[in-house]
Amino acid sequence: MHARPADSLADSPLAREARDLLRNCVHCGFCLPACPTYRITGSELDSPRGRIYLIKEMLEHGGATATARTHLDRCLTCRACETACPSGVQYGRLADLGRELIEHQPPSRRDAGTRFVRFALAKVATRRELFTPLLRVGQAIRPALPGAFKAMVPAKEGRPSPTRDVLDWPAARHARRMAVLEGCVQPGLAPQINAAAARVLDHLGVSLVAARDVGCCGAMEHHLGRTGAALDQVRRNVAASARLLEEGCEAIVSTASGCGTFAKDYGHVLRHADASIAGIAARVGDATRDLCEVIDPAALEVAVAAASKARSATNEPVRVAWQAPCSLQHGQRSSTAGKVEALLRAAGCELVATRDPTLCCGSAGTYSILQPELARELRARKLDSLLGDRPAVIATANIGCLEHLRQASAVPVRHWIEIVDSILFA
Repeated sequence: MHARPADSLADSPLAREARDLLRNCVHCGFCLPACPTYRITGSELDSPRGRIYLIKEMLEHGGATATARTHLDRCLTCRACETACPSGVQYGRLADLGRELIEHQPPSRRDAGTRFVRFALAKVATRRELFTPLLRVGQAIRPALPGAFKAMVPAKEGRPSPTRDVLDWPAARHARRMAVLEGCVQPGLAPQINAAAARVLDHLGVSLVAARDVGCCGAMEHHLGRTGAALDQVRRNVAASARLLEEGCEAIVSTASGCGTFAKDYGHVLRHADASIAGIAARVGDATRDLCEVIDPAALEVAVAAASKARSATNEPVRVAWQAPCSLQHGQRSSTAGKVEALLRAAGCELVATRDPTLCCGSAGTYSILQPELARELRARKLDSLLGDRPAVIATANIGCLEHLRQASAVPVRHWIEIVDSILFA
């Protein structure tokens, strides 16, 4: 597909990059059945191919239409289309460029309610020092909230047993050290996830330390089209992460696959920055790992067997339905493919059969808030596919997916490392 940017965009690096990315698209349509929104609406404009045509139209006409904004807003950026595409179209990057162009030259002002929600997401949800206290207020008044709002506020995690606290974090004591990203909403919604990761890695000979100076990864503002603010956050994160690597941490670990996918791409995100900064960003991106990449299944299997023998216990395998977040299976792809499944099996879990494993759950960062109807339909379809073989628990690897599914699931939804932790330290 070819596009000639309008004269008004002739000097725009965004337009030039979008034009170059468009060239790989050959209109084949393989992306359509992979696209969750197309499967629901049946509209070509809600497919990757249709949105690519809309971006092409934006470039050639020098501005966005309300139609282009509507259908790009409906895109989940799940990137299932990239996995299906035989031509290697980098649709995720193209969609982000389209959103940025729309924010620079909007067809009209969004309505007041939408502007407020987008502002709140950018200013509150990306800052854990604001989000967590507000969440705690919501949890305190949760019993009095109406049903729909009550479902959106998770009950505060309690103690699963009188002998173990889910927030116990072992002191650093090993020669091997890694730093874990805290994120923006996860410390408030599920602080036990990183604590579980720290306990499991400590048992395997690695100390996990919190990367406290690293804030929100920047993905949320980036996908909202607030590129300038996102780049500022990324620069701060790169500097803080580089210091951790210089201090001896061998990796920057993410327990939220959405954050990890974006952090791994920091080299690309800061590609237009000063060469020295771009080089550091690339190094940080290369050092970023999803949690499943830093645990050896064989070592975990030995550890679980030894722990079980020490307790003189043989437990029935936990029946787990594995929900692979889009950011893991389409964003990080080969670097993480099959690894969580291998770790769950190493811990003694039984993975039940699921249907339609590539279907997005509808969370997609801010999507479940900004596009609630489509998000709820996708969640219903995803839960139907996950619960068919009667699992005891659904496992995932991303906080957004976890919270979105939890609100409607008939069984508990947990991060996979929590399941491994509960088995190892039962």
